This record gives sequence, structure tokens and C-alpha cells, in this order.
Amino acid sequence: MPKLVTPLTDKSIKAYKPKDKEYSNADGNGLYLRVKPNGSKLWIYLYKHPTSKKNQSISFGKYPDLSLANARLKRTQVRELLANDIDPKKDREEKAEAISIKTNNTLEKISAKWFEIKKPQITENYAVNIWNSLTTYVFSNLGDLAISEITAPIVIEQLEPLAAKGSLETVKRICQRMNEIMVYAVNTGVIHHNTLSGIKSAFLKPTKNHLPTIHPSQLPEFLQALNVASIKRVTRCLIEYQLHTMVRPSEAAGAKWSEIDEESRIWTIPAERMKKKKEHLVPLSNQAIALLQVVKVISRNRQHVFPADRDPKNHTNSQTANMAIKRMGYKDVMVAHGMRSLASTILNENRFDHDVIEAALAHSDKNEVRAAYNRANYLDSRRELMQWWSNHIDNASKGVTSIATATNNGTAL
Repeated sequence: MPKLVTPLTDKSIKAYKPKDKEYSNADGNGLYLRVKPNGSKLWIYLYKHPTSKKNQSISFGKYPDLSLANARLKRTQVRELLANDIDPKKDREEKAEAISIKTNNTLEKISAKWFEIKKPQITENYAVNIWNSLTTYVFSNLGDLAISEITAPIVIEQLEPLAAKGSLETVKRICQRMNEIMVYAVNTGVIHHNTLSGIKSAFLKPTKNHLPTIHPSQLPEFLQALNVASIKRVTRCLIEYQLHTMVRPSEAAGAKWSEIDEESRIWTIPAERMKKKKEHLVPLSNQAIALLQVVKVISRNRQHVFPADRDPKNHTNSQTANMAIKRMGYKDVMVAHGMRSLASTILNENRFDHDVIEAALAHSDKNEVRAAYNRANYLDSRRELMQWWSNHIDNASKGVTSIATATNNGTAL
């Protein structure tokens, strides 16, 4: 006849004192209270492995942190697992691993890993824009969710208020970024499939809004406005330099003297400052060189061609040209980036080779082999194009004293 076990009580448990060796007291059905020599009391459950039938033990926790009632509840749960041939110790390990995976693979943490790979491929400003948009519109509510729990309905619900405001371009970009993150998670084995692949179809497509620019016939009027504008000399040089070189506002504003080879008349913009993270060579026309000679008097001892007014050790802000053009009366009519579109329109109208124009504008070619070929072989063609464009600007400025024209003609302003 099996020995009868007297169930434990809180009173009896408190009465157990430590001895030289640890000892155990049974509560029945495999549950024991183990008393250590240091006085600590642990709940232990003894059982036979459902497959190997070997004796096993599993710890439930310390008393009194885990009460007698809760220890008995755990015993019941374990007995249910064993009744279904499940090893409680393995079950606990699997659940702990699942929690760990969920904790370490949240949407925000996986996004951060994706971003570390994405960041070297884009400009610093664009990288800031990407992370800020995700932080503001996604992570605030969804960042702590396991990425495996991210579904299309959840993200759609999160973005619907933004879409309702009419910010469809922002919604489109967030959908693209979320898809990139999910693809990264699939490729790294965190999830099995991308649940957001078709999410953009849940929203209206944004209307394409081209950056405002003037009609080619309005170039003389713009140059006249620039000539009489009440703006700093460095800012005027910056606007003219951007117009002649056809580069983006941030690329012109951040120009460094170390990037410019006046002898070969080449401005080499390094990959890290380019939108597509590819080095860009800009052949400099006579007028562009003349502009550099003017601004060199101001910034020759500085690192940057166009130093900031308040902090000459840094370059002028990429929005400086935009703000000046707005003050010239061109708000909603012309932006600094629009000078690129203006140049493209005029050059295409004058039947220059489309590929040469695209190369001059640093527009990426998806065909990498052709892109490399074009980069090497279009330089002479681009020199001719850039000089023609600068001459066209000069012709449009007849009666207007532009800095580049005056200096190029040897006239001091």
C-alpha cells in the first residue's frame, strides 16, 4: 500500500528549517518543496519523461514568491501536458524561445536592421526622411509588435488617417518602405512571407505633382529678377552655379573646393553626396569656371565653395536657393530643383541626345553596363552640351548683367 502523503500547508512550510543537507517534503502527485542549506525553499515537480520514461524534474520557482496554491496550479498544468505526451520542460523551453524571438523581432528592431543596409545607398537627408516617416506614422503604434504579427489590415488601419488628410504621396512611400522591410525579414528568415505585398492597392494613387518651373521663354525674365534681387552675393553665385551645372540643390550647396579640378575643368561629386550614391562628374563650362573665380574671393580659405553665412565652416543650407527664389517673387512658380527641369526641356527641344542629357542630370540608368559605358563615353559630349547650355543662358541674359557672363567677359561687377 503506497505511503500516504500529508499535503503541505503554509504553516508547515514556514516551520521547515535548513539543515546541513538539502531535503524535500512532498505535497503529493509529484510536487515537492526542496529546502536548501542556505534556507531557500524551491518547488520541484518530479515526473517520468513521456517518451524515454526516465525520471525528470522541473523547477517551478521559489517559495514564497510562488505560493502553495500557485505551485499546485502549475502541477495541474504539467500533469495535463504529460497526459498528452508533452514533456513540460521542452514545452517551457519552446515557449521561452518563442517569447525571445517575438521580443527581438519587433517591427521596429527589424526595421532598424534593414535601415543599416539601406542607409549607405542613399543620401544622409533622405535617410533621415525615411526613418522619421516610419517613426511618426508606423512605429508609434506598431513598432513593438512582432513582425510576424504585422498584417495588411493592421497597417492599412494605421495609414488610413494619413490618407484621409490627402497625404497620398507619403502613404505611397511608407507602403514602399514597409514592403522593403518585410522583404528583408523574409530574406533573413525572420518571417516566411511578405504580408504587405499588395498593400498600396488599398489606397488611392497620388496625383503626380511636378516641381514647379518656368517656361523656357521666361528664362530672360528670371535672370533679370535674379540680377536685381536683394540677396547676398554668395547666394546669387549659388543660384547661377546650380543653373549652369544642372545639379540638385543639395549637391550645389555642399560643393567643396577639393572636389573641383579647375585645370581639367571637372567637378567630381562623390557618391555619398549623390541621390543614387554614384559618383557624378560635371564638366564645367567657361561660365561655371568664371562663377568659381568670383566666389573664390569669398571662400577660398574655406572647405566649401558656398559657405554658410552664420557658420562659414559649414556649407550653405540646401534650401538657401529655394528661399531666395521665393523672395524674388517666384513662390509656387519656380523652385531651385526646377532649374534642372528647365534645362532638360530646353536641351531636349534643341535635339540634344536624350542619353547625354540624362547623364548630365545624373539620372540613373537601370542597365548598369550601359550606364558605365555612357559615363565613360559621354564626357566629351557632355562638355559640348554644358557649354551650349551656359551660352544659351548668356544669350537669354542679353541686357542682364549676370555674374557668370560679366566675369567670363572680363568685366568686374
